[in-house]
Amino acid sequence: QVQLVESGGGLVQPGESLTLSCVASGRIFASYASYVMRWYRQAPGSQRELVAGISHIGSTTYKAAVKGRFTIARDNDKNTVYLYMTKLKPEDTAVYSCQMISARYEFWGQGTPVTVSS
Repeated sequence: QVQLVESGGGLVQPGESLTLSCVASGRIFASYASYVMRWYRQAPGSQRELVAGISHIGSTTYKAAVKGRFTIARDNDKNTVYLYMTKLKPEDTAVYSCQMISARYEFWGQGTPVTVSS
C-alpha cells in the first residue's frame, strides 16, 4: 500500500508564497520516478481541478490561472513532489491534494488546506 502525505498548507495574505510537499511511502511498485505526479485543488462548492503535473522525465504542465506563479518539481531520491506557489490570490484558496499515477496504479493523498485572505 502506498501513502501520500501532503504538508505545507496554511493561511497567508494575498501576494505571499507557500511551498507544498507530498511524500510517498510504502510499497511502491516499479519506482517512484516512473510515476506521473500531479497537484489538484478543490475549493468549497467547486469541482476538483488539476493545478500542475510533472512527468517521469520532468515535463511540466500547469493550469492557465497559475502559470508563471506556481512551479512543480520532484525529488525522486526523496519520493517527494513540491508545489512552489508565489503571488497567491484569494481564488487560490482550496484544499490541495497530490496524485501519483501510472498506467496501472493511482494513489491520492488526503490534502492540505491553503487559505489566501487578508
